[in-house]
Amino acid sequence: MGVIGLRTLDDSDDDELFRMMSDPDSVSMAAFTPDDPTDRVRFDAHQARIRADPEVTTRAVTYDGAFAGMIASFVMVGDTEITYWIDRKLWGLGIATEALTLFLTIIQVRPLYARAALDNVASRRVLEKAGFRQVGTEVSYAAARRADIAEAILRLG
Repeated sequence: MGVIGLRTLDDSDDDELFRMMSDPDSVSMAAFTPDDPTDRVRFDAHQARIRADPEVTTRAVTYDGAFAGMIASFVMVGDTEITYWIDRKLWGLGIATEALTLFLTIIQVRPLYARAALDNVASRRVLEKAGFRQVGTEVSYAAARRADIAEAILRLG
């Protein structure tokens, strides 16, 4: 396995991140995405908002020095949650697991929450390896699938 690291996420990553986050297979797996993940104007506006938000911490995930995705924490209704996105061509290499392990040394808020489509077994497994445990489910509208689906709610700490 290559070397996995975290670094500051910046504007120069936006083209690659947009490509990853508009990939149809990745979008379907993530399920809970914007209505139109191919809308670059909306993507750029969202990136600008999160970079300006002091309650959001973002990092680029690197694999052998190359941009491989992103990981972030944010506050939602008083709870700190995490999210991540890894380039589909790199799935299955342990990158998300190692990136999450590294990120948890930066974000030490506990409890910490995460959500994943209930049928996204790989993402739930990444979270469980880091110590997250499922504490509930919620049925919500998943724009990527144009349907209500079950979402696992996981907690660390």
